Amino acid sequence: MIPIRAQLTPLAMVIALTLGASGCESDANTNQANPQQASTDNATNPVASIEDAKTFIAKAESELAALSIEQNRAEWIYSNFITEDTAALAASVGERQTALSVQLATQAANYTQLPLDDTDKRKLNILRSALVLPAPLDPKKNAELANISAELNGLYGKGKYCLEYGRCLTQPELSGIMASSRNPQELEAIWQGWRAIAKPMRPLFEREVELANEGAKDLGYANLSELWRSQYDMQPDAFSDELDRLWGQVSPLYESLHCYVRGELNEQYGDEVAPEQGPIPAHLLGNMWAQQWGNIYDLVAPENADPGYDVTELLAKQGYDEHKMVKQAEGFFTSLGFEPLPDTFWSRSLFVQPKDRDVVCHASAWDLDNLDDIRIKMCIQKTAEDFTVIHHELGHNFYQRAYKDQPFIFKNSANDGFHEAIGDTVALSITPNYLKQIGLLDEVPDASKDIGLLLKQALDKVAFLPFGLMIDQWRWKVFSGEITPAQYNQAWWQLREKYQGVKAPVVRSEADFDPGAKYHVPGNVPYTRYFLAHILQFQFHKALCDIAGDKGPVHRCSIYGNKEAGAKLNTMLEMGQSKPWPEALEVVTGKQEMDASAVLDYFAPLKVWLDEQNKQANRQCGW
Repeated sequence: MIPIRAQLTPLAMVIALTLGASGCESDANTNQANPQQASTDNATNPVASIEDAKTFIAKAESELAALSIEQNRAEWIYSNFITEDTAALAASVGERQTALSVQLATQAANYTQLPLDDTDKRKLNILRSALVLPAPLDPKKNAELANISAELNGLYGKGKYCLEYGRCLTQPELSGIMASSRNPQELEAIWQGWRAIAKPMRPLFEREVELANEGAKDLGYANLSELWRSQYDMQPDAFSDELDRLWGQVSPLYESLHCYVRGELNEQYGDEVAPEQGPIPAHLLGNMWAQQWGNIYDLVAPENADPGYDVTELLAKQGYDEHKMVKQAEGFFTSLGFEPLPDTFWSRSLFVQPKDRDVVCHASAWDLDNLDDIRIKMCIQKTAEDFTVIHHELGHNFYQRAYKDQPFIFKNSANDGFHEAIGDTVALSITPNYLKQIGLLDEVPDASKDIGLLLKQALDKVAFLPFGLMIDQWRWKVFSGEITPAQYNQAWWQLREKYQGVKAPVVRSEADFDPGAKYHVPGNVPYTRYFLAHILQFQFHKALCDIAGDKGPVHRCSIYGNKEAGAKLNTMLEMGQSKPWPEALEVVTGKQEMDASAVLDYFAPLKVWLDEQNKQANRQCGW
């Protein structure tokens, strides 16, 4: 099961994170995290042989595969029939799966110094580094860590902010107000009110870091930061440098967008609320965390930006129901040469919210048997947004089916950014050209309408980049001790200002714990995957457009119907996690290095336009 955008539940997270971590370091630097610790591990098993390692790997794969099917089914039932009983059943198998993963990760460290072949060495590294929150070997501390993790998730899940007139709202309800309200006082109150739910998390999070660091050391890593960063087929510090390089490529585009949006907000709200210089107050950007800005498009849209069509209206006009929307998205993939979805997909997926029971409506793609039982689960709305989301979800499903013949440990994406990137790559091909090809649109708007379409994309995808980067920049420094508990909140806002150019709308102190107001922090979900996905999707899209022979602007390209592009894509997907991600990347892009220049190519017309607007308004960019 691959949840998209956010994890479904802590239980679903276990599957995605424990079995979804990418491969560890390459042969040249395997187990360099802590050689002394590795020697100690081997000392506890001095007679370990290559045959012992092979037997261990085979047994681990068999046990994990069998348990994954049981867990996937339990979680599917729980998500589709939410009761105390289904929750208990799902929790029970989830606990068994977590315990098995901890056991296998610990045992895997006993074999890392053996001269194994590349495949077995890779499998051991994945087993060893797959745990996001490794428990200490001490049973009491193990139990303490589990309780803290559950309590943090509970504090977030139960979090509400009560308005003055007594109505208490959940995070999705509060986010709805943040998206639509243009009253700065209301936005500030909600922004501040939601962050109050995180204050009790602070001592729990501090202790959780202590325990997880101990668990990481038991596995041979210096700390949890090193473990998290070791999952990308390169040395941890080299991976950090790689992220800095990618950010350096896209930061000029972000700065132009930031400058333009800040100027427009200043015109809307005035100097007292939205100063024309410096960081942007975080509550004005249409999102609870200021991570995506698409909800304020109406405030910053250029004149005459309307492309002349509304996909939601087009779907209604053409009689699209939920099933037909999914069928059309399947047609995108079959046009590339992929086999149609199995009959079980259509009989077992959930497309429409049931009226007789509670279900988890968050869109997600599932692989229940590690072979062909692939499904999606979402309460489809007949809108343009959900039409795009369906294409994205099927990207996960076709990826899952492509690597079904890989050994169990390799049944995953090349690194954790690839799975999200593939879904989003497909979504980038939902262009006006594609809409015309499938009969939804009569005429493709001329290029004069491109700026509005690109700005709308940039407010979500470009604006997200620094946020996607800084979450784990903060956590890695916390895990390594560079940021101490006494600096949690101060360091959080320093990084947000450094990368995003946003600031808190009210004074914050160390009595607050603002990182905890973002689910992925108390939920222990690594976040760098989303930054990588936002880089990779454009790199994949441009490469596939080149393979398809498209000579037009890359933002207008759709690979729909191109079998050559589909064959290249499928070759990469079939590799799963069996090879280091640079080798998988090379199959489609022809290079082994992630490259953000494709982001710049995609948004090149917008960058020119943004710079012109900022120059005409005599704006002083930067913060």
